[in-house]
Amino acid sequence: MRDFTLIMFELLLRSFVKQEYSFHTFELFLAQKPERSIIIRHDIDDSKFRALKFAEMERRLGISSSYYFRIKKCSFNEDLMRRIADMGHEIGYHYEDLSLNNGNFEKAIVSFEKNLNTFRKIYPVKTICMHGRALSKYDNRALWTKYNYRDFGIIGEPYFDLNYDKVLYLTDTGQSWSGSRYSIRDKVKSKYDFNFHSTFDIIANIDKLPDQIMITSHPDRWAFSLFEWFVINTHMKTRDRLKRILFRNRSINIMENDNQS
Repeated sequence: MRDFTLIMFELLLRSFVKQEYSFHTFELFLAQKPERSIIIRHDIDDSKFRALKFAEMERRLGISSSYYFRIKKCSFNEDLMRRIADMGHEIGYHYEDLSLNNGNFEKAIVSFEKNLNTFRKIYPVKTICMHGRALSKYDNRALWTKYNYRDFGIIGEPYFDLNYDKVLYLTDTGQSWSGSRYSIRDKVKSKYDFNFHSTFDIIANIDKLPDQIMITSHPDRWAFSLFEWFVINTHMKTRDRLKRILFRNRSINIMENDNQS
């Protein structure tokens, strides 16, 4: 079996079911704080209609998860989001307002509130999650150094409201569960030191995992056919090489600026 296919993702979830994990949306996890539980977080960066396949598969398994959509057309779709919510899943805002407004905090918070209200016409959004925007120099989380998302009725943001010394964080960034190697911003500080290279590795070591886990997936990186698998893998390898080059150059620029100052 090839990794990073919808079938493999379903196999991963079924393996956790066999280990008697429960599944909670991020909103319910924060409210209930269950002991042996998994939060499935889907970041819908592009390819919005692929999210529907994941939602339908999870519904068949009796699993509710959290879907974070961007405001951009490649992600946002009112009918699709309503259909996913009707299956029992949570809808959240995958915000990127600081990047969209070129680092202008005042414009960004106005944009955030406007976009959040747009989402709330579809679903009563209680949680948000930043979009990394690897090609942008702005970290969207920085918006909360000047403002407080709780003032907008938001109860949680995964990068701020989870204790990752207790909750294991697994992300498929770069089509590798060792996501910190490939991601510029999708990282957390944690005491856990698992080094999974494939979904097979996770399944093989599932009995060694802690009681609380957040799994982040990007549906546009999971294939539904053999042809898609080859296309996605080629695209991902090229994109991640570019991201590493960009990150290296950005780090060099920062060091040079520090030395000059």
